Amino acid sequence: MRARSYLSLVGIVSLGLASTGCVNVDKYEAIRLERDGLREQLDRAQSDVSAANAKAASFKMQVDQLIAQGPNSTALVKNLTEQNAMLQAQLADYDRRYNDLVNKIGQGPALPAALTNELTAFADANADLIDFDAERGIVKFKSDVTFASGDAAVTAQGREVLAKFSQILNAPNARSYELLIAGHTDNKPVGNPITRQKHPNNWYLSSHRAISVSEELVRSGVSARRIGAVGYADQRPVASNDTSSGMAANRRVEVLILPSQIGETAGSTMAAPAAEPARPAVAPAAAPNPALNK
Repeated sequence: MRARSYLSLVGIVSLGLASTGCVNVDKYEAIRLERDGLREQLDRAQSDVSAANAKAASFKMQVDQLIAQGPNSTALVKNLTEQNAMLQAQLADYDRRYNDLVNKIGQGPALPAALTNELTAFADANADLIDFDAERGIVKFKSDVTFASGDAAVTAQGREVLAKFSQILNAPNARSYELLIAGHTDNKPVGNPITRQKHPNNWYLSSHRAISVSEELVRSGVSARRIGAVGYADQRPVASNDTSSGMAANRRVEVLILPSQIGETAGSTMAAPAAEPARPAVAPAAAPNPALNK
């Protein structure tokens, strides 16, 4: 419906130009702004449809499994219900712990002094890629430098810094802390058709980037038992999306170093992800991408 309205508007504008020969500048600007607004609404609608289609496909697959199971479908339903309840409980726990840390203001550093000092020095040495919030114990990786534009693939520079970060996380004063990896985006819908093939919307993109960072840490020796990954899309901004600098700040992956300890021993107790095929060389990222990383 919005698409038809947009086409009708274009037709009206064209007819007006043909009839009068010229249009008042203010009226033209108003029409242009309205057109841009309609285009943005259409992009958002397409993103919502993509998300709905993904959910529908998932449900269809489960229904097909139920049909194939026949008499055993009751057991499958029970299994799916239990898995869903477990995932919901895990997400609720992640949300609680995330909010606890993010809202920790005016209570002093969240981590021991030695670890705080080490992470501060690490952030200072890699200021183009990361920020460290000592009060909350959060290391923030800037998406415009950590990832290729419009993708969840970690850049060569990002992999190098994550490898150094893993050394800190596996050191005696940090190796028993849990890690929550949280992906975030700005509020611009994923519009590039190529990007949408892998990341249909910001929920997918933020989640996939959090998973990529998690995999790099595990690949560098951090125990997978210590890691949880979650994507928040554009729902947890740290700055206004009304400016390009604010949008860049919102595009990030946070590593929350949780003060609750799990008694983990040094290094990884679980197998790292299978070795990937050789990756093409990626030039170190420079300035933030003006295309808003999508």
